[in-house]
Amino acid sequence: MSKTVLSIDDSPSIRQLVSLTLKRAGYDVLEAGNGQDGYAVATTNAVNAVIVDLNMPVMNGIEFLKSYRAHPSGRGVPVVLLTTETDDALKREAKTAGATGWMTKPFNPEQLLGIVRKVAGA
Repeated sequence: MSKTVLSIDDSPSIRQLVSLTLKRAGYDVLEAGNGQDGYAVATTNAVNAVIVDLNMPVMNGIEFLKSYRAHPSGRGVPVVLLTTETDDALKREAKTAGATGWMTKPFNPEQLLGIVRKVAGA
């Protein structure tokens, strides 16, 4: 049985790159263009991991994290932020909100795969 990863990013090109990278490795991928849509997808589908951008319209990545962690389906699901931000205060805020990990853009597809394998399993 393959694992399902949700990619939440307001950039269609980033979602496409994440999706292509993960699908080639055998993962099923769901997508959303902002945190609010991502929350709806994450709470109505079984997902094994979430890759979420920080800066998005409607609901940002940390707001998504807080809402998702408060929902029963968000407990125990790894959530990795994939963002251009490198500020340590934001990293601490994300960790406090329940983030499992943090990656910066641009990203290496092999690095992304390694992190997803680590948090969600192969």
